[in-house]
Amino acid sequence: MSSSLPFRNHSLRERMYRGVSRAGAYAPILMLFFTILLIGSLSRALLVAWQFDRVVETSVWPGIFLHGLRADLIMAGMVVAPLVLLLPILGHRFSWPVWKCLTSFWALIVVFTFLFMELSTPTFIAEYDTRPNRLFIEYLNYPKEVLSMLWEGYLPTVALGIILCISLTILFAWLMQPWEQETSPGNYRKAILVWPIVVLAVFMSVRSTTGHRPANPAMFALTSDALVNSLIINSSWSVAFAVYNLKHEEDAGARYGQMAMPEILKEVRSAPWLSGAEFNSTQFPTLHHQTPVKERLRPHNLVIVLEESLGATFVESLGGRPVTPRLEALKESGWWFENLYATGTRSVRGIEAVVSGFLPSPARSVVKLSLSQTGFFTLADLLKHEGYDTGFIYGGEAHFDNMRSFFSGNGFDKILDQQNYTNPAFTGSWGVSDEDVFAKTHEDLQKLHASGEPFFRLVFSSSNHTPFEYPDNRIEQYDEEKNTVNNAVKYADHALGDFIDTARNSDYWKDTLFLIVADHDARVWGDELVPIKNFQIPGLILGADMESRRIETITSQIDLAPTLLSLMGIASENPMVGRDLVKFPDAPGRAVMQFNDYYAWMDSDFNVTVLRPNQKPLAGVYSRETGSTRYLEGAPQETATITALAHALLPLNLYREKAYGLPDATSQTKL
Repeated sequence: MSSSLPFRNHSLRERMYRGVSRAGAYAPILMLFFTILLIGSLSRALLVAWQFDRVVETSVWPGIFLHGLRADLIMAGMVVAPLVLLLPILGHRFSWPVWKCLTSFWALIVVFTFLFMELSTPTFIAEYDTRPNRLFIEYLNYPKEVLSMLWEGYLPTVALGIILCISLTILFAWLMQPWEQETSPGNYRKAILVWPIVVLAVFMSVRSTTGHRPANPAMFALTSDALVNSLIINSSWSVAFAVYNLKHEEDAGARYGQMAMPEILKEVRSAPWLSGAEFNSTQFPTLHHQTPVKERLRPHNLVIVLEESLGATFVESLGGRPVTPRLEALKESGWWFENLYATGTRSVRGIEAVVSGFLPSPARSVVKLSLSQTGFFTLADLLKHEGYDTGFIYGGEAHFDNMRSFFSGNGFDKILDQQNYTNPAFTGSWGVSDEDVFAKTHEDLQKLHASGEPFFRLVFSSSNHTPFEYPDNRIEQYDEEKNTVNNAVKYADHALGDFIDTARNSDYWKDTLFLIVADHDARVWGDELVPIKNFQIPGLILGADMESRRIETITSQIDLAPTLLSLMGIASENPMVGRDLVKFPDAPGRAVMQFNDYYAWMDSDFNVTVLRPNQKPLAGVYSRETGSTRYLEGAPQETATITALAHALLPLNLYREKAYGLPDATSQTKL
């Protein structure tokens, strides 16, 4: 094999080049393959060193590096496979310049992307306690908000990451340069003779198993710590698999197991609060009549205040930090939830639970899915049919997370977002401040009350969001540094408290119910598959004629909407499977939680069943005192697994069949 190197010395680059030059047309494939293995292994080693206290407590230490190498081999095989398949066509002397250009370009793109994903990983872990996943892709749809957040909160980290990514890619290009100057591919006949063996090797690398199914990230979920499981694989594969699942998310629940729809419905309908209901609709199988305990001549108005990222970790009486004194002061003013749990970790998951009473699923929230943009049940749609004026008030841009489309198509008549504020007191990366939002809300409620028309408003705060921006001189800071999550929560609590004080002294208070509830906790992380402690959230229903009461039973976000309808005095037909706490205050509670690919069911005795994709369920017992789950050796009881599986599979079945809505007067069929 000839070379056009202008000089010959013993530099590192030349020694590396000589090592692969004998491979001829296979040289760039080998260089790319082993570069991916090197980057993946080095990145994993640094991440393990950073999170060593978590890793060392698991069963995969120190074998995490062998498992990780297997994951990197899968990724390396994927990225070289296209080049291997093209080699017989382009890897000869007649198309040698084309082959060199193609392989060099492909290798640089792949290396840059792989580096970018690995260098993005520490920041993502710091925020979400896992490698980049589906959320990484979803946020790309909102460049303005994300870029603003990165600029304000992570600028030094982002700048360093970009510099490293570009520098290391240039280094790789420099190392490839001697090969690019080769004038001949070598012996083409030998290359073709070896080709079937190379194809088989790449296939085995990608499949990585002799089992019925090829390897997937779930196979590397070897511990009860979700972060450590994610460290085993690499970020590029994690995101690529998430993209693959997005295309197949309607069947995502099937990864937990199979169950026929009649069996699913039988199990879900057997809940104590649903067992006496009649389900007479073939189109909407969970539709049933709900009668309030107390009838009212004029049903109450409703305002739901959805607080961004306000977990129980920020509420002192729930075992958190003392940064919500205004909310704590309101506990005795209404129904205070001692054991309320969110259904997920994203705002849209909280929205679907609180506004629609919809169970979580392993797919994206229905707020984002296409089949639920119209004809999907919401409190707004139900109340609109009862003559209510319905609306959504937000400080940011309502298109974020597809909220505007979902709300406008499902019963919300009015949507007020950032463009509707004139001279706000403060504007940050995620919109105007909470005090601006509540000022707008108060102004709107006064007008609605004056009109005499019943109303429903969903109010969504945003100040407690990375990078935690809020106006100066409003609070006594909890942390010395200003832009921290504790200070942002304390400011959000301050704005909320001022709003409730204003509302108490307003005419609409006596006719209006207020629900204050979080969408999820700020950062849901921990050394468990499902960190249940971070799913607990505060909840309070007050206003109108509400009396003081502590709700101690385990409660899910999906129970709030049925309870509100009962307290408002509204009789309705609705498809919600949650519990009316007015009518069934003592029924055994339960919580349902979706976390990444895992689904957790927790019963009234804090027994936990965790469903895992393509793996057997886990059984555990959660302790509120320690905030941790002790996983048991044996499998969960069959009844617990059936109950959990039924509730995990139901939502996607209802979504897919467009079977979670309100019927027209003529569309309901009696069986």
